Amino acid sequence: MIGEEKKENKAFLKKSVEYLEGRGFDNIKVDLSGHERPKSFRTKSGDVQVAADISATKNGRKYFFDISLKTKKPKLLKSKWLLLDTVARLKSNSFKIITTKGHLKFTDDLLNEVNLTNKEPIRI
Repeated sequence: MIGEEKKENKAFLKKSVEYLEGRGFDNIKVDLSGHERPKSFRTKSGDVQVAADISATKNGRKYFFDISLKTKKPKLLKSKWLLLDTVARLKSNSFKIITTKGHLKFTDDLLNEVNLTNKEPIRI
């Protein structure tokens, strides 16, 4: 999810956090009140800052989660996914995408465009 859309979709973020807690994830970091913010990555020039929507750990392994909802800026979302996937693979972590009914086709199309076809989105 792009930063501008986080305010509009706080309910879905909370629902996603509850889903992950129910699946045994701990040390959940999300940009909501009462939670710690996830780590962000910056460009060398410092212009752009990218952070996963949710980060968590399970069995000693770190996971990055990004929420996929329809957006008017799919190019920005694709760039974010590629960066998070690359960082996760470099550090032997895992990157997953969370989506919901009504946004699945949009998510699948974006995954095919950026050639992340091995990613199966988590449906909530």
